[in-house]
Amino acid sequence: MALVGSYVALSKPLAAVLPVFLLAWLRFGIGGLAMLHWLKKPADEPPLTPHTKRLLFLESFLGNFLFTICMIYGVSMTDAVSAGVTMAAIPAAVALMGWAFLKERVAPRTWGAILCAVVGIALFSLAKPDAAAHGGTSSPPPGGYHRAWMGQLLLIGAVLCEAAYTVIGKKLTGAMGPKRITSLINVWGFALTTPFGLYLALDFDFGAVGTGTWLLLVFYALAACMWTVWLWMTGLKVVPAAQGGVFTVMLPVSAATVGVVALGETLTGLQVLAFAIALASVLLATLPSRAAWRSGRKP
Repeated sequence: MALVGSYVALSKPLAAVLPVFLLAWLRFGIGGLAMLHWLKKPADEPPLTPHTKRLLFLESFLGNFLFTICMIYGVSMTDAVSAGVTMAAIPAAVALMGWAFLKERVAPRTWGAILCAVVGIALFSLAKPDAAAHGGTSSPPPGGYHRAWMGQLLLIGAVLCEAAYTVIGKKLTGAMGPKRITSLINVWGFALTTPFGLYLALDFDFGAVGTGTWLLLVFYALAACMWTVWLWMTGLKVVPAAQGGVFTVMLPVSAATVGVVALGETLTGLQVLAFAIALASVLLATLPSRAAWRSGRKP
């Protein structure tokens, strides 16, 4: 999640040069080339069942394709602050889905961690400077309040997609290895974005893209399609979905840190407090319980 936050922040220059769906198509294509050797089925892996194949498709469709659509258009109809507050519900949504679909028991301390995560992300979003902070007044988005409500519904859809991505990923790790999952959902991501990518590529001037942008694109593709997914799936193999969902707080924390260090942005005191609350959720979720300490088990 920390790596996700870093490439989200560093992808701003890419989004300024490449259309979103062309960027997604190139990302999956580059990631796929890097993971060709991960596609081969290990000797000890059982054949894919129709149920597992459906889960792989849903993992990519919900977590990669539909999440991107809901997030991009949701933000365009509302604003970044509303998006941040709404996305703060991800840890709780993951916990509820894990309880409903995976029959996971959510410990009281995990609920406490989820509460800290939600408060931290929401507080950070509300602390972001807006028009009113600079002496202006916020105005409703183009199209009025109906458009704003549609944007909120799309953002809620993005929350549910991200929560489903975690829960389905947890289910998949019981049948397949992390590398194989990562490569197969990338194949689906490439297939789903190919019609849009090809259409946009026909009229795009690739010669106008600088060398630095191409290098950044390669990093973005490897981080988004390969490294982060493999790390996430490896973690989900041994961590309950609800506990894993708490770590989504590292995304805004990391993105803001990169913004301050690399992009020259600044943080307010309230944002620093929000980060402290968010990081407290990670501590609550990962520190061993008293019983674990008494039994001599390591964290």
